[in-house]
Amino acid sequence: MLKVITMTGAMALLTGCAVGPDYQAPTTPEPNAFSEGRIMFAGGTDQQRFWQGFDDPLLARLIDDALAANLSLEGAVARYERAAALLYGAERDQWPSVTASASGAEQYLADIEQSPPGAGPERVQRYQAGVAASWELDLFGRLRRATEAQRAELEAAGADLGAVQVAIAGQLASSYFELRGLQEQYQVARQSVALQQQSLDIVEARVKAGRGTEFDQVRARAQLERTRAELPTLQAGIRGAMHRIAVLTGQPPMALVETLSPRGALPETLPTIPVDSPGEVLRRRPDIAAAERRLAASTARIGVATADLFPRFTLSGLIGSVAGDTSDLFTGSAETRRVALGIDWTFLDHDRVKARIEAAGADSRAALASYQQTVLVALEEAETRLVRYQRAQQREERLEHAMNNAEQAVELARARYEEGFIGYFEVLTAEQEFTATRDAAVRSRTAVTLAMVDVYRSLVGAPG
Repeated sequence: MLKVITMTGAMALLTGCAVGPDYQAPTTPEPNAFSEGRIMFAGGTDQQRFWQGFDDPLLARLIDDALAANLSLEGAVARYERAAALLYGAERDQWPSVTASASGAEQYLADIEQSPPGAGPERVQRYQAGVAASWELDLFGRLRRATEAQRAELEAAGADLGAVQVAIAGQLASSYFELRGLQEQYQVARQSVALQQQSLDIVEARVKAGRGTEFDQVRARAQLERTRAELPTLQAGIRGAMHRIAVLTGQPPMALVETLSPRGALPETLPTIPVDSPGEVLRRRPDIAAAERRLAASTARIGVATADLFPRFTLSGLIGSVAGDTSDLFTGSAETRRVALGIDWTFLDHDRVKARIEAAGADSRAALASYQQTVLVALEEAETRLVRYQRAQQREERLEHAMNNAEQAVELARARYEEGFIGYFEVLTAEQEFTATRDAAVRSRTAVTLAMVDVYRSLVGAPG
């Protein structure tokens, strides 16, 4: 007994070591600034709740609903809870396990089992009860590495949860502004229909007065019907955006049709975007944090695999009572105790263990490559989306000027047509240009808003 305890104490002194590589976070080169970040303005907008900068209560309410009820988010929460449960299990594996047991048995003995053979008792009763404990002495850090790996997996799951939250908020904001953009396009198309109906009325009046041609009348009708044909497509897009928003909030597709049907406008002014250094963006993005934590987990698993090269020591003990009659249980004569030190070493399985170590090393290298790729993709997303946002703003400004000029051109063409100075072809061309330019201007405003949402997503940390 004393020898076992002494040996156990000596081995416990060795538990400070753990085989396998100690994790070191990788260093990643990063640029000093984004190429387009100098154009942006630092602001006080909370990036984690970027949608508040649009000052749209309905949008804010829809995003809050999505963050509370989105089914993809619920799945991410469940995966986080699973990782937390596995970490708890890994931590408990480092501590003794205690079990209580009791049994009763009755056995009829063959003649050869009797003592003396053929003359002993034919029936033997045996009752026992006790408490047993077993503790794996983690001399080489197998259990500690396993716990280290699972803790990193929990942190990765937490980062994944953050990424899903940002992604859902970004998706809903994008769908919402797509809806408002389509509603404005629909309104513009209806205005164009009304405008072209007025032109058709003018042409028909001139035909009746003998100053117009049937050819002009037919062309005016064709233009009107072509514009009308755009309305069903826009209506389908509007309804599809409504369905998408409802599903993002965890509801059936038709749930928000009534709420979203009243036409809303795109934001007149956009919030400022605080653009940090690339290093700050990389440290904030949850997808990068998740990739880094999974690299740490894969490194720890190399130690788990390496520990199998060494023996496992298990300390076990038992305190109980064994008797031939229940009345004798827990008496002094029935007391039993046991302390044992077990050794389990599959040294003949060396090649198989080596293969598992090599596989764990390959997993770690793959995790490192995945982390580095995630960093590069994050930088690419931020750079590209900043450029798109800047160029979308420039395009919007130019289209606004173009739309004003196109509107003046329509007014001038109509006046000159009514005075007989030009034919209807010039009026038709001017109306087509105005309709196309006005539609492009609405699309451009939508693109600017969506580009800003994408910038926020790349800076806060939503991949894709």
